[in-house]
Amino acid sequence: MNSLAIKKRKHVISLTDLSPQETLDIINRGIEYSDGHIPLGEQLKGKVIGIYFKKTSTRTRTAFTTAALRLGAQVITYGPNDLQLNTGETMDDTLNVLSRMLDGLVLRTAESPDVLRAFANQESMSILNAMTADEHPTQALADLTTMKQHFGTLSGLEILYFGEGNNTTTALALAIAKFPNMKIRFFTPPNYNIDPLLLKYAKEEGAKRNTIIEEFHDLKLLPNYTDIVYTTRWQTTGTVKSDPNWRTIFEPFAVTDQLMLKYPNAIFMHDLPAHRGDEVEASVIDGDKSIVFKQAENKLHSAKAVLEWCI
Repeated sequence: MNSLAIKKRKHVISLTDLSPQETLDIINRGIEYSDGHIPLGEQLKGKVIGIYFKKTSTRTRTAFTTAALRLGAQVITYGPNDLQLNTGETMDDTLNVLSRMLDGLVLRTAESPDVLRAFANQESMSILNAMTADEHPTQALADLTTMKQHFGTLSGLEILYFGEGNNTTTALALAIAKFPNMKIRFFTPPNYNIDPLLLKYAKEEGAKRNTIIEEFHDLKLLPNYTDIVYTTRWQTTGTVKSDPNWRTIFEPFAVTDQLMLKYPNAIFMHDLPAHRGDEVEASVIDGDKSIVFKQAENKLHSAKAVLEWCI
Protein backbone atom coordinates (compact mmCIF):
# COMPACT_ATOMS: atom_id res chain seq x y z
CA MET A 1 0.00 0.00 0.00
CA ASN A 2 1.36 3.39 -0.98
CA SER A 3 0.22 5.29 2.11
CA LEU A 4 3.87 5.32 3.19
CA ALA A 5 4.83 7.50 0.23
CA ILE A 6 7.10 10.31 1.38
CA LYS A 7 5.75 12.96 -0.97
CA LYS A 8 2.86 13.55 -3.31
CA ARG A 9 3.31 11.94 -6.70
CA LYS A 10 3.81 14.08 -9.78
CA HIS A 11 1.82 13.60 -12.99
CA VAL A 12 2.22 14.21 -16.73
CA ILE A 13 -1.33 14.75 -17.95
CA SER A 14 -0.95 17.82 -20.13
CA LEU A 15 2.06 19.86 -21.15
CA THR A 16 0.22 22.89 -19.80
CA ASP A 17 0.89 21.47 -16.33
CA LEU A 18 4.68 21.41 -16.72
CA SER A 19 6.84 24.47 -16.24
CA PRO A 20 9.49 25.26 -18.88
CA GLN A 21 12.19 24.13 -16.46
CA GLU A 22 10.42 20.85 -15.68
CA THR A 23 9.98 20.21 -19.39
CA LEU A 24 13.66 20.94 -20.06
CA ASP A 25 14.71 18.70 -17.17
CA ILE A 26 12.77 15.77 -18.66
CA ILE A 27 14.22 16.44 -22.12
CA ASN A 28 17.79 16.64 -20.83
CA ARG A 29 17.37 13.50 -18.76
CA GLY A 30 15.99 11.70 -21.81
CA ILE A 31 19.11 12.68 -23.76
CA GLU A 32 21.30 11.34 -20.96
CA TYR A 33 19.44 8.03 -21.10
CA SER A 34 19.65 7.96 -24.90
CA ASP A 35 23.39 8.61 -24.80
CA GLY A 36 23.86 5.70 -22.38
CA HIS A 37 25.27 7.84 -19.58
CA ILE A 38 23.02 6.55 -16.78
CA PRO A 39 23.26 3.10 -15.15
CA LEU A 40 19.88 1.35 -15.15
CA GLY A 41 18.01 -0.82 -12.67
CA GLU A 42 17.78 1.11 -9.43
CA GLN A 43 15.67 4.17 -10.28
CA LEU A 44 12.28 2.44 -9.84
CA LYS A 45 13.36 -0.64 -7.92
CA GLY A 46 10.48 -1.91 -5.79
CA LYS A 47 7.87 0.12 -7.70
CA VAL A 48 4.89 -1.30 -9.61
CA ILE A 49 3.67 0.43 -12.78
CA GLY A 50 0.30 -0.19 -14.42
CA ILE A 51 0.01 0.09 -18.21
CA TYR A 52 -3.61 0.63 -19.32
CA PHE A 53 -4.23 1.09 -23.03
CA LYS A 54 -7.77 1.34 -24.40
CA LYS A 55 -6.41 2.10 -27.89
CA THR A 56 -3.82 0.47 -30.14
CA SER A 57 -0.16 1.29 -29.59
CA THR A 58 3.21 0.00 -30.71
CA ARG A 59 5.83 2.55 -29.67
CA THR A 60 4.30 4.24 -26.63
CA ARG A 61 3.14 1.06 -24.91
CA THR A 62 6.42 -0.72 -25.61
CA ALA A 63 8.44 2.34 -24.58
CA PHE A 64 6.79 2.74 -21.18
CA THR A 65 6.71 -0.99 -20.45
CA THR A 66 10.37 -1.42 -21.38
CA ALA A 67 11.37 1.79 -19.59
CA ALA A 68 9.72 0.68 -16.35
CA LEU A 69 11.39 -2.72 -16.53
CA ARG A 70 14.80 -1.26 -17.40
CA LEU A 71 14.55 1.08 -14.41
CA GLY A 72 13.83 -1.83 -12.06
CA ALA A 73 10.05 -1.62 -11.71
CA GLN A 74 7.54 -4.42 -12.13
CA VAL A 75 4.72 -3.97 -14.63
CA ILE A 76 1.04 -4.92 -14.78
CA THR A 77 -0.64 -4.49 -18.17
CA TYR A 78 -4.36 -3.95 -18.77
CA GLY A 79 -6.09 -4.20 -22.12
CA PRO A 80 -9.28 -2.35 -23.11
CA ASN A 81 -11.53 -5.11 -21.71
CA ASP A 82 -9.63 -6.04 -18.56
CA LEU A 83 -10.88 -3.63 -15.90
CA GLN A 84 -14.29 -3.73 -14.22
CA LEU A 85 -14.98 -0.29 -15.64
CA ASN A 86 -16.50 -2.29 -18.51
CA THR A 87 -19.04 -3.88 -16.17
CA GLY A 88 -20.17 -0.67 -14.55
CA GLU A 89 -17.69 -0.08 -11.74
CA THR A 90 -17.22 3.64 -11.21
CA MET A 91 -13.99 5.39 -12.04
CA ASP A 92 -13.75 6.56 -8.44
CA ASP A 93 -13.84 2.99 -7.14
CA THR A 94 -11.34 1.85 -9.76
CA LEU A 95 -9.04 4.72 -8.85
CA ASN A 96 -9.37 4.05 -5.13
CA VAL A 97 -8.24 0.47 -5.63
CA LEU A 98 -5.43 1.07 -8.15
CA SER A 99 -3.95 3.96 -6.19
CA ARG A 100 -3.57 1.63 -3.17
CA MET A 101 -1.64 -0.92 -5.25
CA LEU A 102 0.30 0.93 -7.96
CA ASP A 103 3.00 3.59 -7.89
CA GLY A 104 2.18 4.81 -11.40
CA LEU A 105 -0.43 4.31 -14.10
CA VAL A 106 0.26 4.96 -17.80
CA LEU A 107 -2.99 5.46 -19.72
CA ARG A 108 -4.08 5.74 -23.34
CA THR A 109 -7.73 6.64 -23.69
CA ALA A 110 -10.09 8.22 -26.20
CA GLU A 111 -11.20 10.89 -23.77
CA SER A 112 -10.01 14.37 -22.86
CA PRO A 113 -7.08 14.93 -20.47
CA ASP A 114 -9.74 16.21 -18.04
CA VAL A 115 -10.80 12.58 -17.50
CA LEU A 116 -7.24 11.74 -16.47
CA ARG A 117 -7.31 14.54 -13.93
CA ALA A 118 -9.92 12.56 -12.01
CA PHE A 119 -7.37 9.74 -11.80
CA ALA A 120 -4.79 12.21 -10.50
CA ASN A 121 -6.94 13.34 -7.59
CA GLN A 122 -4.92 11.29 -5.10
CA GLU A 123 -1.42 11.44 -3.67
CA SER A 124 0.06 7.96 -4.04
CA MET A 125 -0.08 7.04 -7.76
CA SER A 126 1.43 9.02 -10.64
CA ILE A 127 -0.72 9.40 -13.76
CA LEU A 128 0.98 9.54 -17.16
CA ASN A 129 -0.95 10.50 -20.28
CA ALA A 130 0.09 8.15 -23.08
CA MET A 131 -2.32 9.90 -25.48
CA THR A 132 -5.82 11.28 -25.21
CA ALA A 133 -8.15 12.56 -27.89
CA ASP A 134 -6.64 16.05 -27.96
CA GLU A 135 -3.08 15.75 -26.66
CA HIS A 136 -0.10 13.39 -26.84
CA PRO A 137 2.32 14.98 -24.35
CA THR A 138 4.87 12.17 -24.13
CA GLN A 139 5.21 12.19 -27.92
CA ALA A 140 6.18 15.86 -27.87
CA LEU A 141 8.64 15.25 -25.04
CA ALA A 142 10.29 12.50 -27.09
CA ASP A 143 10.27 14.72 -30.18
CA LEU A 144 12.00 17.63 -28.45
CA THR A 145 14.44 15.19 -26.86
CA THR A 146 15.34 14.05 -30.38
CA MET A 147 15.60 17.59 -31.73
CA LYS A 148 17.85 18.79 -28.90
CA GLN A 149 20.01 15.68 -29.13
CA HIS A 150 20.41 16.08 -32.90
CA PHE A 151 21.04 19.84 -33.03
CA GLY A 152 22.56 20.38 -29.59
CA THR A 153 20.01 23.08 -28.80
CA LEU A 154 16.33 23.96 -29.20
CA SER A 155 16.84 27.70 -29.43
CA GLY A 156 16.66 28.96 -33.00
CA LEU A 157 15.18 25.80 -34.52
CA GLU A 158 12.57 26.18 -37.25
CA ILE A 159 10.04 23.43 -37.90
CA LEU A 160 7.51 22.82 -40.66
CA TYR A 161 4.61 20.46 -39.98
CA PHE A 162 2.39 19.05 -42.71
CA GLY A 163 -0.91 17.26 -42.13
CA GLU A 164 -3.91 17.14 -39.88
CA GLY A 165 -4.24 19.19 -36.75
CA ASN A 166 -4.33 16.36 -34.20
CA ASN A 167 -3.16 15.42 -30.71
CA THR A 168 0.47 15.34 -31.86
CA THR A 169 0.30 18.87 -33.28
CA THR A 170 -1.35 20.15 -30.13
CA ALA A 171 1.40 18.64 -27.99
CA LEU A 172 4.13 20.01 -30.27
CA ALA A 173 2.66 23.51 -30.07
CA LEU A 174 2.32 23.38 -26.28
CA ALA A 175 5.86 22.03 -25.83
CA ILE A 176 7.59 24.43 -28.22
CA ALA A 177 5.80 27.36 -26.59
CA LYS A 178 7.90 26.74 -23.47
CA PHE A 179 11.23 27.45 -25.15
CA PRO A 180 12.75 30.69 -26.47
CA ASN A 181 13.48 31.66 -30.05
CA MET A 182 11.84 28.69 -31.77
CA LYS A 183 9.55 28.75 -34.78
CA ILE A 184 6.97 26.20 -35.91
CA ARG A 185 4.59 26.60 -38.81
CA PHE A 186 1.74 24.12 -39.13
CA PHE A 187 0.40 23.59 -42.66
CA THR A 188 -2.92 21.83 -42.20
CA PRO A 189 -5.63 21.05 -44.79
CA PRO A 190 -8.68 23.33 -44.69
CA ASN A 191 -11.15 22.24 -41.98
CA TYR A 192 -8.56 19.92 -40.40
CA ASN A 193 -6.93 22.55 -38.22
CA ILE A 194 -5.53 22.52 -34.70
CA ASP A 195 -8.00 23.19 -31.90
CA PRO A 196 -8.28 27.02 -31.99
CA LEU A 197 -8.33 27.51 -28.22
CA LEU A 198 -5.25 25.34 -27.64
CA LEU A 199 -3.44 27.02 -30.54
CA LYS A 200 -4.28 30.46 -29.16
CA TYR A 201 -2.91 29.45 -25.76
CA ALA A 202 0.30 28.08 -27.32
CA LYS A 203 0.78 31.22 -29.43
CA GLU A 204 0.41 33.47 -26.39
CA GLU A 205 2.82 31.37 -24.32
CA GLY A 206 5.34 31.28 -27.16
CA ALA A 207 5.16 35.03 -27.69
CA LYS A 208 6.40 35.51 -24.12
CA ARG A 209 9.64 33.80 -25.19
CA ASN A 210 10.02 35.17 -28.71
CA THR A 211 8.80 31.85 -30.13
CA ILE A 212 6.55 31.91 -33.18
CA ILE A 213 3.71 29.38 -33.58
CA GLU A 214 1.57 29.76 -36.70
CA GLU A 215 -0.95 27.74 -38.66
CA PHE A 216 -1.60 28.00 -42.41
CA HIS A 217 -3.80 26.19 -44.93
CA ASP A 218 -2.25 27.68 -48.09
CA LEU A 219 0.93 25.98 -49.30
CA LYS A 220 1.83 29.10 -51.28
CA LEU A 221 2.90 30.56 -47.94
CA LEU A 222 5.70 28.06 -47.39
CA PRO A 223 8.86 29.69 -45.97
CA ASN A 224 12.21 29.47 -47.70
CA TYR A 225 13.97 27.74 -44.82
CA THR A 226 13.39 25.12 -42.14
CA ASP A 227 15.54 22.84 -39.99
CA ILE A 228 12.93 20.12 -39.61
CA VAL A 229 10.10 18.78 -41.77
CA TYR A 230 7.59 16.86 -39.66
CA THR A 231 4.45 14.92 -40.56
CA THR A 232 2.04 12.38 -39.05
CA ARG A 233 -0.17 9.77 -40.66
CA TRP A 234 -3.40 11.09 -42.11
CA GLN A 235 -5.65 8.73 -40.18
CA THR A 236 -5.10 9.74 -36.56
CA THR A 237 -5.59 6.86 -34.11
CA GLY A 238 -9.24 6.46 -33.17
CA THR A 239 -10.61 9.00 -35.68
CA VAL A 240 -12.64 8.69 -38.86
CA LYS A 241 -12.92 11.32 -41.61
CA SER A 242 -16.53 12.25 -42.32
CA ASP A 243 -15.74 13.75 -45.74
CA PRO A 244 -15.52 10.94 -48.35
CA ASN A 245 -13.18 13.13 -50.45
CA TRP A 246 -10.74 13.86 -47.64
CA ARG A 247 -7.80 12.24 -49.44
CA THR A 248 -8.04 14.73 -52.27
CA ILE A 249 -7.82 17.53 -49.72
CA PHE A 250 -4.83 15.96 -47.97
CA GLU A 251 -2.74 14.98 -51.00
CA PRO A 252 -1.09 18.41 -51.52
CA PHE A 253 0.20 18.22 -47.92
CA ALA A 254 2.23 15.04 -48.48
CA VAL A 255 5.96 15.20 -47.84
CA THR A 256 7.64 14.41 -51.15
CA ASP A 257 11.15 14.40 -52.56
CA GLN A 258 10.28 17.61 -54.35
CA LEU A 259 9.33 19.28 -51.07
CA MET A 260 12.52 18.11 -49.36
CA LEU A 261 14.61 19.52 -52.24
CA LYS A 262 13.28 22.93 -51.25
CA TYR A 263 14.89 22.40 -47.82
CA PRO A 264 18.22 20.66 -48.54
CA ASN A 265 19.53 21.09 -45.00
CA ALA A 266 16.38 19.87 -43.23
CA ILE A 267 15.94 16.56 -41.45
CA PHE A 268 12.68 14.58 -41.60
CA MET A 269 10.64 13.48 -38.57
CA HIS A 270 7.47 11.39 -38.24
CA ASP A 271 5.79 10.13 -35.08
CA LEU A 272 4.88 6.78 -36.73
CA PRO A 273 3.12 4.62 -37.77
CA ALA A 274 3.81 5.76 -41.33
CA HIS A 275 1.85 5.07 -44.48
CA ARG A 276 4.31 5.33 -47.34
CA GLY A 277 2.63 6.78 -50.39
CA ASP A 278 0.13 8.76 -48.31
CA GLU A 279 1.58 11.42 -46.01
CA VAL A 280 5.17 10.71 -47.02
CA GLU A 281 7.03 9.18 -49.95
CA ALA A 282 9.05 6.08 -49.15
CA SER A 283 12.20 7.71 -50.51
CA VAL A 284 11.87 10.46 -47.88
CA ILE A 285 11.17 8.41 -44.78
CA ASP A 286 13.75 5.80 -45.77
CA GLY A 287 16.28 8.37 -46.99
CA ASP A 288 19.40 9.76 -45.37
CA LYS A 289 17.64 12.90 -44.06
CA SER A 290 15.19 10.84 -42.02
CA ILE A 291 15.72 10.37 -38.27
CA VAL A 292 12.33 8.76 -37.60
CA PHE A 293 13.69 5.57 -36.08
CA LYS A 294 15.99 7.45 -33.72
CA GLN A 295 12.93 9.52 -32.87
CA ALA A 296 11.01 6.30 -32.17
CA GLU A 297 13.86 4.90 -30.07
CA ASN A 298 13.88 8.08 -28.04
CA LYS A 299 10.32 7.38 -26.94
CA LEU A 300 11.91 4.71 -24.73
CA HIS A 301 14.54 7.03 -23.30
CA SER A 302 12.05 9.86 -22.83
CA ALA A 303 9.68 7.41 -21.09
CA LYS A 304 12.49 6.57 -18.66
CA ALA A 305 12.90 10.27 -17.92
CA VAL A 306 9.16 10.80 -17.46
CA LEU A 307 8.74 7.80 -15.16
CA GLU A 308 11.76 8.80 -13.08
CA TRP A 309 10.59 12.42 -12.82
CA CYS A 310 7.09 11.40 -11.74
CA ILE A 311 7.87 8.56 -9.39
